[in-house]
Amino acid sequence: MSRPSDHDLLALARAEAERGRDEGGIPIGAALIAADGTVLAVGHNRRVQQGSAIRHGETDCLENAGRLPASVYAGATMVTTLSPCDMCTGAILLYGIPRVVVGENTTFYGGEDLLRERGVELVVLDDPACLALMTDFVASNPSLWNEDIGVED
Repeated sequence: MSRPSDHDLLALARAEAERGRDEGGIPIGAALIAADGTVLAVGHNRRVQQGSAIRHGETDCLENAGRLPASVYAGATMVTTLSPCDMCTGAILLYGIPRVVVGENTTFYGGEDLLRERGVELVVLDDPACLALMTDFVASNPSLWNEDIGVED
């Protein structure tokens, strides 16, 4: 059996983003993939749903994965529908995740430069579906989006 492509893995994260949107939250999803292609966990932004200050897509995914040995993180890929913010970038760096696949970075450009500086392989897919999901959300929910990224209206 062949390993799933980055686009196949992004589909998992995008489904999570859509789930978050359907729950009334912010449509950002993530998936943590082991070196052998096994899906370790998925997650989506749950700040609205849980009244959380930190439950972004990537941090929710990491929480859903539970405690893992450093060796698992060291071979993993974090797949996310949107460029990771500074908080999520920090979590990726803290756990030594060496590879990040980003659906799109047009609506938000996060900590990509820091990830690259720290040796993380970054793949940006410029996925039209991810872009449409975020563009539609930001246009219809500007206050909620600004809250999520820590910007005053």
